[in-house]
Amino acid sequence: MNVLVTGASSGFGRAIAQEFGGKGHKVIALARRKEQLESLAQEIPHCIALPCDICDKDSLRQAIESLPQNFKEIDVLVNNAGLALGLTSADKCDFEDWERMIEVNVKALAFITRLILPQMVERKSGHIITIGSIAGSYPYPGGNVYGASKAFVRQFALGLRADLSGTNVRVSDIEPGLAGGSEFSLVRFKGDKSKADALYQGANALTPQDIAQAVYWVATLPKHINVNTLEIMPTSQSFSALNVHKE
Repeated sequence: MNVLVTGASSGFGRAIAQEFGGKGHKVIALARRKEQLESLAQEIPHCIALPCDICDKDSLRQAIESLPQNFKEIDVLVNNAGLALGLTSADKCDFEDWERMIEVNVKALAFITRLILPQMVERKSGHIITIGSIAGSYPYPGGNVYGASKAFVRQFALGLRADLSGTNVRVSDIEPGLAGGSEFSLVRFKGDKSKADALYQGANALTPQDIAQAVYWVATLPKHINVNTLEIMPTSQSFSALNVHKE
């Protein structure tokens, strides 16, 4: 299979690229950071590094068009690129953080899907896999726009399933809970390592490799099976009662 992974320079994306590449599949690793992509391409046989800002539509289109002929046919698109910024209440948030999350988590994901989908429909074969989050289903204080962006991802995946009925193109949304081992929380807290580390301390969180294995399993199931939504939490994480504020 030819597998295109966005946000492949670190975290979930890098682990997903390694999982597919380690099992002999061709990987197209897309992200902004060229050096990290090139080091990944050296680790994985049959891997192309595609440095590109996923939010730059023209650059993204040109990058996809530049792929060598034997990589142009995308069998699996893993929409992994995404981020969270801040963990403060809506009245105190930096609006630029909100805009950035919408740009990456919503608009860029939708655009690259629109770029790749026609070839899959034409072949009547392919798989779109989005990396959502349980934050799209379970709100928490400070999650506001991040959670809303992941609710979009979930609904977008379900909407694609409806649109693609009869095409044999599969769509799956993978929704991790608390997951460490990546730069996600470091980005969220804008480099404050103490805050990022505190979030995972003693939690035995999911790892990028856990998510990569789940993505690989979903992608390699028999073609007549479509996993619509896969919600994954560490055993240590569960549900909280609805908050009630008392005077």
